[in-house]
Amino acid sequence: MSIPQSGGGPIERHEQLAEYLADGCKPREDWRIGTEHEKFGYCKDTLRPLPYEGKRSIQAVLEALRDRHAWSEVREAGYLIGLEKDGANISLEPGGQLELSGAPLETIHQTCDEVNTHLREVKDIADEIGVGFIGLGAAPIWKHEDMPLMPKGRYKLMDAYMDTVGTAGKTMMRRTCTVQVNLDFASEPDMVQKLRVALALQPVANALFGNSPFFEGKPNGHKSWRGYVWRHLDASRTGMLPWVFEDGMGFEKWVDYALDVPMYFVYRDGKYIDALGQSFRDFLAGKLPALPGETPTLSDWADHLTTAFPEARIKKFIEMRGADGGPWRRLCALPALWVGLIYDQTALDAAWDLAKGWDAETREALRVAASVDGLQAQVGDIRMLELAREVLDIARAGLKARARPGLGGMVQDERHFLHALEDSVETGKAPADELLDHYNGDWNGDLSRIYSEFSY
Repeated sequence: MSIPQSGGGPIERHEQLAEYLADGCKPREDWRIGTEHEKFGYCKDTLRPLPYEGKRSIQAVLEALRDRHAWSEVREAGYLIGLEKDGANISLEPGGQLELSGAPLETIHQTCDEVNTHLREVKDIADEIGVGFIGLGAAPIWKHEDMPLMPKGRYKLMDAYMDTVGTAGKTMMRRTCTVQVNLDFASEPDMVQKLRVALALQPVANALFGNSPFFEGKPNGHKSWRGYVWRHLDASRTGMLPWVFEDGMGFEKWVDYALDVPMYFVYRDGKYIDALGQSFRDFLAGKLPALPGETPTLSDWADHLTTAFPEARIKKFIEMRGADGGPWRRLCALPALWVGLIYDQTALDAAWDLAKGWDAETREALRVAASVDGLQAQVGDIRMLELAREVLDIARAGLKARARPGLGGMVQDERHFLHALEDSVETGKAPADELLDHYNGDWNGDLSRIYSEFSY
């Protein structure tokens, strides 16, 4: 979940809303890669989730990261709720999931080094206090009542609202984790093509990264339960956005969509003001019930944009949001997949050629099938495993064309970061399949084994 945004001053013209998004346009040489990943923390002796406070807690981990590794505090109402350093930040998801939002970096080599450094620092601290961290798409055993709600005003408001708009909102908040990558665009047409590819192929990412086949202690019938959760969260702010594929798509169309997403809050003077279900259009007119007579700033608009949760979304960049959290190799594989697909024009065109003939029903059916059956999914004559193979071929060619070397030139380019995904395509097994094999095999149904064998 996002921290409060700093978008700018008063909104005096409607055009500023689209201009805010268009300000994200960058020349190719300035395109960057921002990788985000979440993970569950737990006490090693009890296998229970971490509380916010105490000797073994989220707060203890944050304090140690601050003191040992020169991170700066982010506090809200006196609570330590995040850290910042060198363009990156560490934040808390509602159930205590620890998230690294990485700095904007030039290559996947750099972003993978960043991930590796972060996990090493967290593990050193966690080992000392008897804590572990694990990357999964959904908490495999814990129930809702086991999960603490972190002391952030935004989460308190959202928690109270979720049951009024769907059936899985509180589950999303407390018991799911993702890995995502944020990428740039050069122009409005470039944004449109990239967003269309991102949305259409997001089910492929969900299938390749599916890593949540367990829920509340048993198999749940899905390869990505996290994918199921997002489909049952809140229809007004989630989904595959069929209108993005229609003529006339551009920044203004995204503005129209975002204005129709019901509000959660307004952030003022360090506090979240309840605006649940209210209209940003009314806010623009000075008629917001939460703040009568007051009109929004661009910071308010930036905050509001973070409350739309489709499978891919735009702010001043594009966020790829369809993958389950997972093991280390896949934290580097996700940016490799999407950078390969959309940061080389030939690859981007090939990816669009692959998907442009699908209608909205096909795209939605792929989304559902990926969540349920993963790489074994099939929609009509589209077999997910073969589609994933084609997508990886395109991504591999895109990374080769980028030709960004690593390790002082010893590594020719970024293609090796796709190896984990290539292994999945060759075996037909994503992480969820491997977990189910263990559960039905050497674990003998003992799901507690997942913590010792799959933690970072």
